Amino acid sequence: MCWETGTRFCCIFTNNKKQEITRPQSVKAEDERQIVVQQSTQQPTIARQISNNYSTCTNSTDNKMANRDKASSQLVDYKTSGKADGGPATTSHGVPLVEKDATLTVGPRGPILLQDVAFVDELAHFDRERIPERVVHAKGAGAFGYFEVTHDITKYTAAKVFESVGKRTPIAVRFSTVGGESGSADTVRDPRGFAVKFYSEDGNWDLVGNNTPIFFIRDPILFPSFIHTQKRNPSTHLKDPDMFWDFITLRPETTHQVMFLFSDRGIPDGYRHMNGYGSHTFKLVNAEGKSVYCKFHYKTNQGIKNLDVKKAEELSGTDPDYSIRDLYNAIANGNYPSYTMSIQVMTHEQAANCKFNPFDLTKVWPHSEYPLIPVGKLVLDRNPENYFAEVEQLAFSPAHMIPGIEPSPDKMLLGRLFSYGDTHRHRLGANYLQLPVNCPFRTRNYQRDGPQAIHNQGGAPNYHPNSFSGPENDQRAKSLSTVVTVSGDAKRYDTGDDDNFSQARVFFQKTLSKPEQDRLIANIVGHIKDAADFIQERAVKNFSQVDATLGQRLAEGLKQKRLQANL
Repeated sequence: MCWETGTRFCCIFTNNKKQEITRPQSVKAEDERQIVVQQSTQQPTIARQISNNYSTCTNSTDNKMANRDKASSQLVDYKTSGKADGGPATTSHGVPLVEKDATLTVGPRGPILLQDVAFVDELAHFDRERIPERVVHAKGAGAFGYFEVTHDITKYTAAKVFESVGKRTPIAVRFSTVGGESGSADTVRDPRGFAVKFYSEDGNWDLVGNNTPIFFIRDPILFPSFIHTQKRNPSTHLKDPDMFWDFITLRPETTHQVMFLFSDRGIPDGYRHMNGYGSHTFKLVNAEGKSVYCKFHYKTNQGIKNLDVKKAEELSGTDPDYSIRDLYNAIANGNYPSYTMSIQVMTHEQAANCKFNPFDLTKVWPHSEYPLIPVGKLVLDRNPENYFAEVEQLAFSPAHMIPGIEPSPDKMLLGRLFSYGDTHRHRLGANYLQLPVNCPFRTRNYQRDGPQAIHNQGGAPNYHPNSFSGPENDQRAKSLSTVVTVSGDAKRYDTGDDDNFSQARVFFQKTLSKPEQDRLIANIVGHIKDAADFIQERAVKNFSQVDATLGQRLAEGLKQKRLQANL
């Protein structure tokens, strides 16, 4: 859905059709969001349509079809839904085709004529169907729904998303694996992306996180090298345990996240049974201009469920799209996934006196000191109508923050503010924010032209300042923009020797049960056994600084693996 700027029409894209809804001149800007929500909620849900379709099945063939899951029956449901208009096939410029399944030739065997415009049109478009896949988070699933405020947090932030209890904001969510390509399996041991786009009346807010509250590194300069180690060896084009563990053991700040990764939660049972986290530290600003630091959490209401290693390996072969299928079917069946959002809050004074760096992405904020404050719930109640248009082109950026939410000094967050928009401009083009799934409710600025300029703002002036009613500064946004005071020497600070093990120690000794510790050790041994011996020794040394018993048991496990290999 998007706003066609400079006109009196709101454009809603639903069921692959653009609906123009006349907006009376008397409607205020703050009421426009409600128009979109009300119009959207009038559309029948996919689940209800499918349910109605199946209730009419009477013969044995239909009953057999009804036993298939919703994802498998998508085409059958489309045929019976009445969405197809029944019109003739056309070229991309709308001309009806004479014969869809034959080229224009001289005789039945003869050469194809260059004047076969329909064939050239078909093939030329086919040659350009693929766009660059995401460097990370290439494989994913998407869904749509709403965020509803259940608790008042206006004492902390003036962001309109949170302005009143009961308020609903449309959202889009994309879940993903991180390291694999777009055709990789859903059930590999890997972090999971959990990105949320809030379509607010103050613009789009993207909360781009993962299913873990921490990450491997704390300085973004390391990100390209880290991701290279998760990908393929440049010579063999194979996943390489030497690359993976060499980097991990040379940068021990990765230890905390590596232990999360090799714990049970390293392979969640689909996307419905895992938590999400904004991960970074953000800043909230209230109506008085006072600010606090915060972290965002969204806990699954379906309960945490993880996959056994053997089950995950089996699914990788039998159903590599397991998580996508599970999410689609749940929504299509009316079993809408939901997540409870909470925040942690830290004052500037607390941050200054914190015993650890509160802007370090490898650290959590202990709940005993910074308890969760309930905020609202995320509900996913609509599947995408078209995967490419609504999921592959769905683009998130941590830089997309609305008034009342700002970045903190978190180095990883600051690095991502540039990187995400840059990669979307590469993948989707300079005007990627004009694509229906990405565009905000309204855009008024001085950007013009470029490839695929869908809404080029008509005859409005394209320069500032001007004397012709062009858009000006927003006073509310200005009042919520805080002053940031910084001091210190400009230098490249390598933080690799900072405290890398204290929180990993708490995770191992206090968070994990004895059986969970056993599985963690078995999972690490099962993966690192294929790395070079000297890398294994370095890993044992690092993990021994977390817990001596952990290091000892890893060493024993690796020794046992070597003995088995020599038999």
